[in-house]
Amino acid sequence: MNIPNSPQSKPPLDAFTRARLAMVERLRKAGIRNERVLTAMSEIPRHLFITEALRSTAYGDHALPIAHDQTISQPFIVAKETELLEVTDKDRVLEIGAGSGYQTAVLAKVAGRIYAIERIPQLARDSAALLASLKLFNATIKCFDGTIGWSEFAPYQGILVAAGSPEIPQPLLNQLAVGGHLVIPVGTEKDQRLMRVKRTATGFKTEDHGRCQFVKLIGKYGWK
Repeated sequence: MNIPNSPQSKPPLDAFTRARLAMVERLRKAGIRNERVLTAMSEIPRHLFITEALRSTAYGDHALPIAHDQTISQPFIVAKETELLEVTDKDRVLEIGAGSGYQTAVLAKVAGRIYAIERIPQLARDSAALLASLKLFNATIKCFDGTIGWSEFAPYQGILVAAGSPEIPQPLLNQLAVGGHLVIPVGTEKDQRLMRVKRTATGFKTEDHGRCQFVKLIGKYGWK
């Protein structure tokens, strides 16, 4: 039998850790199958990416507001988009719409190198600082128009867009590697579909993965 405070005893889990592990079990039951994605989400402290006032609700399956009228996506959508990328720890990924940096952090756990773009300067600075504090040094965030992409490091095996666009930006298609996947919400402001585009040797194949709701992707090739 274990004696309290003996070397064999494990310290009790704190409330945030318990809530995070419960969230992961819900994601598994909801159909997320990629164990690397689930492991990443069990390790990233989502409550640190939102305001202190909302931290008690951090692990519920819903979006939450962050600064500058933006949101942090619900855990299921974060997991689903990441799973649809089908990337390995050797792959380069481009993320559009880093926001608070939570999706970036999850990507940093499953891919090799993350290049993330955020159009709001303060969000870009804050998320970069938080990722550094978590020692996620394989992710880089810059402030720029995400609809133009980041051609310097293209092609990308995965491109994840965390905002809804009226159409798929052509620069992102151009920067996708053959065999890679682009995951993006497409539609109107209130009616969007989560689309996955695979680049083949001869063109692009598109799949519809259901309804979703994101803030607008603003930029030259998105919403004006």
